[in-house]
Amino acid sequence: MDPNKILSEAEALQTRLREIRRRLHQYPEVGFELPKTKALVKKELEEMGYTPKELGRSGIVAAAGGKKPGKTILLRADMDALPLQEEADVEYRSKNEGKMHGCGHDMHTAMLLGAAKLLKDHEDEINGTVKLEFQPAEEIFQGSPDMIKSGLLEDPKVDAAAMIHVNAGMPLPSGTVIVAGGGITSTSCEQYHITVKGKGGHGSTPHEAIDPITAAAHIHIALQEINSRELEGNQFGIFTTGRFEAGKASNVIPDTAEMWGTIRTTDPENAVGELIKNRMVQISSGIGSAFRCEVTAEFYDFCPCMVIDPQLSADTLRYMRDIFGSAVIDMAEVFGDKAGGGSEDFAFVSHLVPTVSMFLAAGSSRDGYVFGQHHPKVKFDDSVLYRGSAAYVQTALRWLNEH
Repeated sequence: MDPNKILSEAEALQTRLREIRRRLHQYPEVGFELPKTKALVKKELEEMGYTPKELGRSGIVAAAGGKKPGKTILLRADMDALPLQEEADVEYRSKNEGKMHGCGHDMHTAMLLGAAKLLKDHEDEINGTVKLEFQPAEEIFQGSPDMIKSGLLEDPKVDAAAMIHVNAGMPLPSGTVIVAGGGITSTSCEQYHITVKGKGGHGSTPHEAIDPITAAAHIHIALQEINSRELEGNQFGIFTTGRFEAGKASNVIPDTAEMWGTIRTTDPENAVGELIKNRMVQISSGIGSAFRCEVTAEFYDFCPCMVIDPQLSADTLRYMRDIFGSAVIDMAEVFGDKAGGGSEDFAFVSHLVPTVSMFLAAGSSRDGYVFGQHHPKVKFDDSVLYRGSAAYVQTALRWLNEH
């Protein structure tokens, strides 16, 4: 299928894609609890002629093609929102209190639905199969492994996979496509929760209490030494405490203090992550004991680093330049081989089949889109939705034709 034809047919869907995206934006849902989102996606797919199937706890899959022999490529869109109160000044603001599509997953869902329409319209031209994945729970790193466990990569067996993520607040024109280079492009991530238990008491008699805040503060400072004194020069690890809670009153020593945060590495085997975790347990327990406190450390919601297939990346870069011309950037040329600090649960797929990720600029900081992902005031330029749909279709059709 000619790239210009793909782009023009995708552009003809733009009005409808915007309607879908804004509907999703007004009713954001989080984690695996996506009843309205799933109902909309299934309805749209059924009206196109698909027979969508639920997969795992809350995912949806559908397939285009299969009429001609060939390989299978997977296209992914995540559907979940964030537990965030929206502050963006848009007419279609979230109507669900405390929930917001602050990462652009509503954009992704609309774009893949647009791609689904184009692929169904040209199903006879597909040399193989395109599997469409609408995934829940990306923000908590549980949706991708849940769908994989439920058979995402089988029946038919997936040979390659692609995803697109929109970005706002970047100094790039809206509609610019960025193709990730081969290798590790994003860090792994694991959540942690440390609880320090002491003995509460009156603020005037600290000698009768066991202060967990003091112990937790010393633990927090000591853990920073893991990076500077225990990792080798060529090892990469980020330890971050993002939440620290203790007590409710200024004149009361509480029973407990708690810390939550993340550990990130670029080690595909996660040996660095395991080292950091082991030392976190040893250091926090040791300091807790010195301050007469009991300490527990829990680790959960692990996501590996993203590994991009070099050949699939090179192919996709060529496909994107054929359809979008100069509005395409090779991430490797701009950022080198340095991995980004963010994490993405499609990484689970990338460890099992050749994978590529693309990014679509959806709101330039030069045009007033000054806030980035996960900010309560972030806004996305949804005039680029059709370009995302076209990128999905171009990638799928070209890769299947060449393989």
